[in-house]
Amino acid sequence: MRDAVILYLHGFRSSPGAWKARLLFAEMARRGLAGQFLCPPLSPVPDEAVSDLSRLIESCREVSSHSPTLVGSSLGGHYANHLAEKYDLRAVLVNPAVVARLDADRFVGEHLPFDGGPPFCFTPEHARQLTAQVATPTPERYWLLLETGDEALDYREAQDFYFGCRQNVFEGGDHSFTRFPELLPQILEFAGI
Repeated sequence: MRDAVILYLHGFRSSPGAWKARLLFAEMARRGLAGQFLCPPLSPVPDEAVSDLSRLIESCREVSSHSPTLVGSSLGGHYANHLAEKYDLRAVLVNPAVVARLDADRFVGEHLPFDGGPPFCFTPEHARQLTAQVATPTPERYWLLLETGDEALDYREAQDFYFGCRQNVFEGGDHSFTRFPELLPQILEFAGI
């Protein structure tokens, strides 16, 4: 589908300049599809992030005959789950944060973005917003990609939460999901591109 769009959702403390976002954009650009890749900066405030992404998804639906496919990494995987259920979308989840199994309060405090941007404060209210966004996954919508060496999140939490979804679990690796480059063709195929 030549007008299919991929909407990449980066993780906590990450940005549109994240390694996986750059790789996916480069692969789409190589195929002449650069204009069909979206990766907005996400607000550190969960409700704002979801509101901004909702507007973007609705705009995509107005100009394309196809709904976007979401690719969410880490906390972006949580947002992808929430939005896939809200808008009946397909999503690739890469080492996703499973907020239903996390103590979101553990993130309360000041944080520095990985790209050197200004610090931001994650509050107890933000943790509450994340928890309120938890949505039960509809299995046929998702493709779950996990590496057992993820040092930030326990891959087994995602494996259990997304039981019944298409899953690939790879030994080793880390939270960045080291096998991402080799799976780019399959991700684009999943998105109908």
